[in-house]
Amino acid sequence: MKYLVILGDGMADYIIPELGDKTPLQYAHTPYIDLLAQKAVIGQVNTIPPGFPPGSDVANLSVMGYDPSRYYTGRSPLEAVSMGVEMGDEDLALRCNLVCLSAESEYSERKMLDYSAGEIDTRDSAVLLQLLEKELGSASFHFYPGISYRHLLLWKNGLGREIILTPPHDISGRPIKDYLPQGRDSAPLLEIMRKSSLILQQHPLYRVRQEAGHNPANSVWFWGEGSKPSLPSFQEKFGLCGSVVAAVDLVKGLGISAGLRAVTVEGATGGIHTNFAGKARAALNELKQGQDFVYLHIESPDEAGHQGSLEKKLWSIEQLDKEVVGLVIKEMEEFDELRVLILPDHPTPLSIQTHSSEPVPFLLFDNNQPQVNPGGVYNEIAGSQGMVFEKGQELMEFFIRGKL
Repeated sequence: MKYLVILGDGMADYIIPELGDKTPLQYAHTPYIDLLAQKAVIGQVNTIPPGFPPGSDVANLSVMGYDPSRYYTGRSPLEAVSMGVEMGDEDLALRCNLVCLSAESEYSERKMLDYSAGEIDTRDSAVLLQLLEKELGSASFHFYPGISYRHLLLWKNGLGREIILTPPHDISGRPIKDYLPQGRDSAPLLEIMRKSSLILQQHPLYRVRQEAGHNPANSVWFWGEGSKPSLPSFQEKFGLCGSVVAAVDLVKGLGISAGLRAVTVEGATGGIHTNFAGKARAALNELKQGQDFVYLHIESPDEAGHQGSLEKKLWSIEQLDKEVVGLVIKEMEEFDELRVLILPDHPTPLSIQTHSSEPVPFLLFDNNQPQVNPGGVYNEIAGSQGMVFEKGQELMEFFIRGKL
């Protein structure tokens, strides 16, 4: 048996009046997903345990079959694993976003205009991170470049520090004053943020991006802190060898921590516009070349949700259907036994432009156990009327070992 997970990050949403009181999943043109739905188990899974924030870290950990209450140590440490950054047991990793703030002279009076600095190019952001390391790096703090706007700050021997941090995508358009680093040990982080603003605004890339009509990176923003992760391997838990196909360091790092082989795809950006077909091709190739399991992650719907763009979210769902699910269906007959699981990790509703904790719908198809579901569709409402998993990690167990 081969197993393929297709994770449409943030794909779930709320009912939207301008769509005729439908969700984007209901409204989008998804003929290939609809085809599978007529022969699949449709249900709902709660990927965010009570008391946990609805982050992609918690949710993907849950979907991959790991109980967050046992294994969650923070978001940024998983990204550090993907980036090859060695963490000590007493170190603290923090996500370091390049963001675009408004231009008020007093830093604390500014607003969060863009949590991604206009989805800044990875090559440009690497230049800026190298500059920040040169100017602000120290024995205690080190900057590491990642992909696009997503980077890493390592605080040596920072474990146990009392800090309260807020994800920048949670405060789009808001004044940052009430969301700056707080807590007894937050002062060094706030100082770095203030200094970064002066440094970044003096770099030639700042003017270049402005003149090109892009939001410039004019500050760093810290969040997603955590300690060194430790997971039992996916093979130990489920007896399967596998791969992860993802463009974002969080999911790649989670896969690597679980002993999965990380696959890099040319043109995969971790943004709205990405190489959908290339990622699907890479996932299928991994299965054909001997892997038992592949976790294919698509970030695009989540980014569209954070930007509050209905047009982009519908487009991203339809691209996932056409370029990813369509290719899987086209090559389905090449596999004697194949199970496919399609789901989001969490909702990213357009109305709030950030993550929420509601359960998400899943579709489970087995080419040897087709279900009789002629009117079957895949969306949030259909999921709530089907099989329900209250604990997210239980879905992976059912996906691999359960009988349909």
